Amino acid sequence: MRRAVTGLGHGTDNAFLVIAGICVILFLLIIGLTAYFVLRYRRSKGEVPEDIHGNALLETAWTILPIFIVLYMFYYGWLGYDARRKAPEGALTVKANGQMWAWSFEYDGAVMSDRLVVPVGRPVRVVLSSSDIIHSLYVPAFRIKQDAVPGLERMVWFTADKTGEYDLFCTEYCGTGHSQMLSKAVVMKEAEFTAWLAGTAAANRPSPGAEERPSGADLFKAKGCSACHTTDGRPLVGPTLKAIFGKKVRVSTAGKEREVEIDEEYLRRSELDPATDVVVGFPPIMPPQKGVLKEEELNALVEYIKGLK
Repeated sequence: MRRAVTGLGHGTDNAFLVIAGICVILFLLIIGLTAYFVLRYRRSKGEVPEDIHGNALLETAWTILPIFIVLYMFYYGWLGYDARRKAPEGALTVKANGQMWAWSFEYDGAVMSDRLVVPVGRPVRVVLSSSDIIHSLYVPAFRIKQDAVPGLERMVWFTADKTGEYDLFCTEYCGTGHSQMLSKAVVMKEAEFTAWLAGTAAANRPSPGAEERPSGADLFKAKGCSACHTTDGRPLVGPTLKAIFGKKVRVSTAGKEREVEIDEEYLRRSELDPATDVVVGFPPIMPPQKGVLKEEELNALVEYIKGLK
């Protein structure tokens, strides 16, 4: 596993090493004493005396000492837990949303990304939510893990002290595409992060006088469509979307198979209520986007799919 890149991560590693070290010492002590007594007082060396009496001091010691050891381990672990409960003032806030089967990250309501991009050396507060079922954000290198629960906002924070790219997973089993719910945490220098944030915001901003309209290609990634559908002809959890507009496909509607043409109405219905017409050969697991997608986002996605050749 890669070295932890956060101060909190170092604290987690230290707590693990302290507890593991205590357990190893106790293990060796117990096994060593057991072996010594087995050899020293074995029956072949003589009869076992009948007048064996207890030792109050020894019995008190091996009762009280383990209590203090356990309390010490608890205290050491509590310090790390307590440090994670509240993010420092001035921390960068990133909203993270999980849905089957992709992560999306939002910065100041203006920038959307399918990767968690953060500056090095600056506290980052990640506010987690879910659009459908329980997911769990996990970045092993940062030693952070937090559940994303529908209807609730959860928080986790960290400070990255080393630039680079690190794996980001979902660790709560969330269905067929769970293993594909992968992303990256990208740690940049402060100047690079500022330039990335400004550049991404500018790219998403419509030109003067132009109608504000989201990019279908960006939405296709940000909304998690690419986790189940490809645009190159390969089927995944769902059918490929390459050059499907205008073609006919067999679907299951209310338990009956029928053939339909893929037109705009079909694409809109498949986004808002995908259980209505399920493509034969694929499981009915796509979450409905009614109430999730805005009208302009739905239009942009439909136009994007129509243009896939």
